Amino acid sequence: MLNNIVGLLATQVPLATNSYESIATGVGTGSSGTITFSSISGTYKHLQVRWMATASTGGAIYVNLNGDSGSNYSAHNINGNGSAAGAQAQSAASNPLIIRNGGITTTGDTMTVGVFDLLDYAETTKNKTWRNLGGYDANGSGLIELASGAWYNTAAVTSISFIHNGGNFTTDTTFALYGIKG
Repeated sequence: MLNNIVGLLATQVPLATNSYESIATGVGTGSSGTITFSSISGTYKHLQVRWMATASTGGAIYVNLNGDSGSNYSAHNINGNGSAAGAQAQSAASNPLIIRNGGITTTGDTMTVGVFDLLDYAETTKNKTWRNLGGYDANGSGLIELASGAWYNTAAVTSISFIHNGGNFTTDTTFALYGIKG
């Protein structure tokens, strides 16, 4: 079901088939909880990261733009696990959440997947916004979560880091960065 939802989200904006261009892929090493894309050119309208992850410990994933770890972000999310729903918010955050604690699984048998969109990343006249749809299915249990947030800075984004909050990304982890032409 999650794959259907992620696929549906990716098809909501009608784009030509050549609108997405692969920029880079980052893979987990088993010894680091961070995957970074740097030296991102400003040639595209938006960026998209399609990811699947497992980690050495369960936990959450945060995003960091241009190495800014100050309290310059806000984020909020809604989530459900089949028996309960929840919502959270962060303001003046230094580590904005894209998927919450418990959202990252610890085995390759159950991958957590997501689609992260960074809108108007190269614009220098407005703050940056993103959204992430992610989750996992554990044969009847699991999690689905929609998160969105803002970085209160008008600088063009040239670097994106995805950070696990307590463990290392396993070698099964892949983050693929795409540029969306506009």
